[in-house]
Amino acid sequence: MRPGDRVAVAARSLPGSRWRRMAPPALVAGTLAAATIALHVRDPHAEGSWGACPTKAFFGIDCPGCGGLRAVNDLTNLQLVDAGSSNLLFVASLPVIAYVFARWSIGRWTGRSWDPSHQSLTVWSVLLVVVMIAFTILRNMPAGSWLAP
Repeated sequence: MRPGDRVAVAARSLPGSRWRRMAPPALVAGTLAAATIALHVRDPHAEGSWGACPTKAFFGIDCPGCGGLRAVNDLTNLQLVDAGSSNLLFVASLPVIAYVFARWSIGRWTGRSWDPSHQSLTVWSVLLVVVMIAFTILRNMPAGSWLAP
């Protein structure tokens, strides 16, 4: 084995019936659908309609999630530009979130778990934290004020 060679990770089989295996993805999808409907019906653009961000209240800065509820509401109204203006990081991450959810659901459906390597998970986790920190710093600086919700 040489440095840089990929290691094949065997997918493990998941026990149980297909209906039982699909319960977790169905529960997640149902919860997300209910939250999305709630955010469409009760507009988060109205001050205090969904409470206040603790980071904004205690420290006076916009966290990486600030504007996320407004972005979901904008997306349910098919206003992509407004959603990006509310929280660009959230809108840009949606394709990745959809991909991970689809891989997980397909694995559950077929009975083969999707098991990414631990090294891959570590790299992606560190990258996610770095991007979120950079986004938070940038959106709270005058030069990045266009990223603020």
